Amino acid sequence: MMTLKTTISLARHTMLCISTIGFIFLLSGCSSKPEVNLEEFAGLVSDSFRTDIKSNGLKLFTYRAFLKTKTPQSTVLPHEERSNSKKRASSKKRYQGPDLSGWTAQIEHGLQQTIKMNGYCRDGYIELYRSIQYDSGTIRGECNDGADESDLSKFDS
Repeated sequence: MMTLKTTISLARHTMLCISTIGFIFLLSGCSSKPEVNLEEFAGLVSDSFRTDIKSNGLKLFTYRAFLKTKTPQSTVLPHEERSNSKKRASSKKRYQGPDLSGWTAQIEHGLQQTIKMNGYCRDGYIELYRSIQYDSGTIRGECNDGADESDLSKFDS
């Protein structure tokens, strides 16, 4: 038969476990990357992957992605930008740039798939440079592995 003290201790332990599990789920939801909606950019992306193998075996690459078409609404004319800027100044609202998270995720996904398909960086890579704009993106990197004979024949720089 449980005493009151044992029951209270068990209840505290149960609440602590439930709180910990809830906190873990909450934290994992905040830290996960947004999923890439591949359909959002289907047929609109053109990309290129350029390799550069140095004489010492260093393997570099440049991945570029471009949106093929721009919708008329996505291009803001200079006079519209000035007008919008004046409106923001009078309303004391700060300029919030376009949300590039979906486009950035698409570029990262495209690079990962390209490297996976061509096998250029077998042991991963280090990102050296990144530039993401509303209609294009560039990522330059260095492979963690050095070039071997098969790389030299497959990826003629």
